[in-house]
Amino acid sequence: MFSNNIIALIITFVLALAWLRINDFAAHRGWISSQLSRKIIHMGTGPIFVLCWPLFPNDYVSRFFAALVPLLFSLQFLLVGIGILRDDAAVQAMSRTGDRREILRGPLYYGIIFVIITILYWYDSPIGIIALMLMCGGDGLADILGRRFGYAKLPWNNEKSWIGSFGMLIGGWLFAVLIIYIYIALGIFSGNSLSYMTEITIIAFAGSFVESLPFDDIDNITVTLTALVLGHILI
Repeated sequence: MFSNNIIALIITFVLALAWLRINDFAAHRGWISSQLSRKIIHMGTGPIFVLCWPLFPNDYVSRFFAALVPLLFSLQFLLVGIGILRDDAAVQAMSRTGDRREILRGPLYYGIIFVIITILYWYDSPIGIIALMLMCGGDGLADILGRRFGYAKLPWNNEKSWIGSFGMLIGGWLFAVLIIYIYIALGIFSGNSLSYMTEITIIAFAGSFVESLPFDDIDNITVTLTALVLGHILI
């Protein structure tokens, strides 16, 4: 079991690191903007990580091996953010303005949330996965659409737009449904994808509203907590 966990850990880490470094490189070379790179990393790293969970043996200790992946990335974000480790490509890819300290907010919160939910929920329950996918797909697509097409602002938050909130709803819903469908197809979760549709839809709507509120840089936390609370109520 130990060797299987190590193999799965290495595969997961390599895939997540490859996704991160490809986007770091693209942003550093100016092929894509740092804003876009930040959200591509945000949207892609989580699903890659969660889709690697079935590689781990089905025992309690496996979640701790898997959690090492986001933990290592979180440590990197922390060291870069406080200036101990220099990584210009990472700063360019994950910050809005090129200030390394920005990594100590959104990206670091993102990594820590993945560590906590991996340990607490794993694939014992779909609740954690739905919450993570809402954060990844929803928050990522909301920012991309909002920056490009967000002319009509929300009346309760003029920094957010209707199209951004729509992106939050659709992105989170699609990511959650897709990953849950894959887990059902693998026989990890029982039932069929339709059996989770109502709950995912309600959670996605609630997460979209919470994301639209004027709380800067804590969307990753507030959206995820909302999804977890509703998940325990509905699922």
